[in-house]
Parts: sequence; structure tokens; C-alpha cells
Amino acid sequence: MTVDIYSTSVTSDNLSLHDMLAWINESLQLNLMKIQQLCSGAAHCQFMDMPFPGSVALKKNFKILQAGFKRMVVGKVIPVDKLVKGKFQDNFEFVQWLKKFFDANCDEKDYDPVAVRQGQKTAVAPSLVAPVLNKWKKPLGSSTAAPQRNHLHFYILTVRQKRN
Repeated sequence: MTVDIYSTSVTSDNLSLHDMLAWINESLQLNLMKIQQLCSGAAHCQFMDMPFPGSVALKKNFKILQAGFKRMVVGKVIPVDKLVKGKFQDNFEFVQWLKKFFDANCDEKDYDPVAVRQGQKTAVAPSLVAPVLNKWKKPLGSSTAAPQRNHLHFYILTVRQKRN
């Protein structure tokens, strides 16, 4: 059964920014420095997937790419299950293929990637893409512990800001 939560930002039991980032980083084994780095929605999806495994399509980005391949009659099958594990060799081999595909198909016409993504920072997977065994823990400042559950989760995307 799903428990719906109604809350506002004006409650006394909200975590501080520091505590919230600590909770996110600990729960998802990330190293976010700013709340703005959540803008890809990937962390939100993982927080939905933790209590309700399979409720969110964490592999959707690759499914969209595969659909684009199908529309353009590209025979390459994306090894999603391998790529989302974050292993260097699988990802390196796929990006090597992608580079060859790009070189064979891109005619260097005018293309403004920033305009196409409407000024949004690109979503990139950090070096933390490796599978994470996640155990639910008692939230900071909470008097009751969350249920202990183990799930293998994969971090798909996060947005990283350039460091100055």
C-alpha cells in the first residue's frame, strides 16, 4: 500500500540543506554538492524505485535511444543491462561504436547543442555509476526507522555543474 504524504516547506520537521544533501548522498551513494544537481530527475526516480521497485523506468533513456535507432533503421542493439552497470569496458566499447556511427552519419552541418537542449546542462553519469547495494536507514532527525530493504540500484543520470 502506498502512503501519500502531504507536506509544505513551512514545517518544523524539514531537514536542513546540509542534512538533505547528506541523506541524498548516503541513500544513493552520490557526491552531490548542490540541490540544483537534482535537476535531471534521476535521483527522484531512484527514490521512487526504492520503495516500489520497477515503478519507474530507470532504463528509459536507453529505450528512447533504441527507439531512435529503430526509426532510423540502425541495427545496433544497445546492451542496456551491461551499460547501466557502469563497467568501463562495456561503456567504452559502446561509445567507441557510437563515435564510428557518428562520424559516418554526421555531415558537420550547423548544430547548436545548447539551443537544442534549451540551455539545460547535459546530464552525465558520474564515476559513481557502478551498481549500489542500498540499505534503507533511519532518516536524519527521525524517531522511527524506515523498513530495512535491500535492492540493487543503478544510478543512471545526474547533472554535474562545472567547477570553477
